[in-house]
Amino acid sequence: MKAQSTAEMVGSRPSSRISNASSTPETSQSPNPALELCGLSKSFTLGGGLFKRGRTLGAVNDVSLRIPRGQVMGLVGESGCGKSTLAKMLLGLTSPTEGDVLVDGEPLRGADQKALARHIQPIFQDPYSSLNPRKRIAQIVGLPLRVHGIGTAREQATRVAETLDVVGLPRRAAEQFPGQLSGGQRQRVAIARALIMRPDIVICDEPTSALDVSVQAQILNLLLDLKTEFGLTYLFISHDLAVVEHLVDRVAVMYLGRIVEEGSREQIFSAPRHPYTQALLDSALTPEPGLGVPDIGLGDAMPDPSNPPSGCAFHPRCPKAQAICQQTRPRLEEFRGGNARVACHLA
Repeated sequence: MKAQSTAEMVGSRPSSRISNASSTPETSQSPNPALELCGLSKSFTLGGGLFKRGRTLGAVNDVSLRIPRGQVMGLVGESGCGKSTLAKMLLGLTSPTEGDVLVDGEPLRGADQKALARHIQPIFQDPYSSLNPRKRIAQIVGLPLRVHGIGTAREQATRVAETLDVVGLPRRAAEQFPGQLSGGQRQRVAIARALIMRPDIVICDEPTSALDVSVQAQILNLLLDLKTEFGLTYLFISHDLAVVEHLVDRVAVMYLGRIVEEGSREQIFSAPRHPYTQALLDSALTPEPGLGVPDIGLGDAMPDPSNPPSGCAFHPRCPKAQAICQQTRPRLEEFRGGNARVACHLA
């Protein structure tokens, strides 16, 4: 379908540095991971007023992750555990209360937002609401080029057409509106818009959850192809473990704002250590008829994040909880020679 490679059509990458006051001269090869989260926390104040003190909600608590260049890190957990808040901090849409994000070893705090956008781009959950229905596809995909002043109008039009080819859309789609496209085609438009800036890192926030199962498979395969073609690094946020298993290299499991387990895809899916990870895997629906919805034995819903339980936050729902779990919060400790981590007294 393409007369030249995808990388050639989209063009060369920008410098791997983010412009900020603390920049240092670039070396030829950087040992830093593409993305590193260092003790990242985000709190919000709820309610309160002139004579009433508000409650503090810890949406993200002391999250540290390293994502090597060219790999896919899956971030999984129930709705409300802090995944999307974490994504917003990585995109510079909200500032962390504590900690920092390093992109190629450079801190995100104080970074120029336009420079950051050249390195990190998002693909959001719902292609129906993430695209402006009143703009043509060419305008939507080419908007980042216009904002950053990249190329002439003719060069921008050429880049848009080439990028639509990359994601498997016909060039005639450039003159259509989002309402004239299917859900899968709209998500391809969102991917094209993310790729037009030639980023190093893509934050995928539930990018297939609003699509039919057959279309999900097409989009996942496209994302894998693009990762290989461009050497992209993905943070893939999802609650769908089947999707995560298909795509990622490593998995981080999040519960009530904290990482409770991290490891390779093989370790997480074959030998999970944390009871919450085990429960998530047990919750997957089976295709066998008559078995119904599995009972994973978690009992009550997730606790109120503005009033978390003492000790291990998972202990009120954990079938294996002991006295120490109610009293002392477990540390996220390494095992398997440092290739995996788990926060559980019983692991």
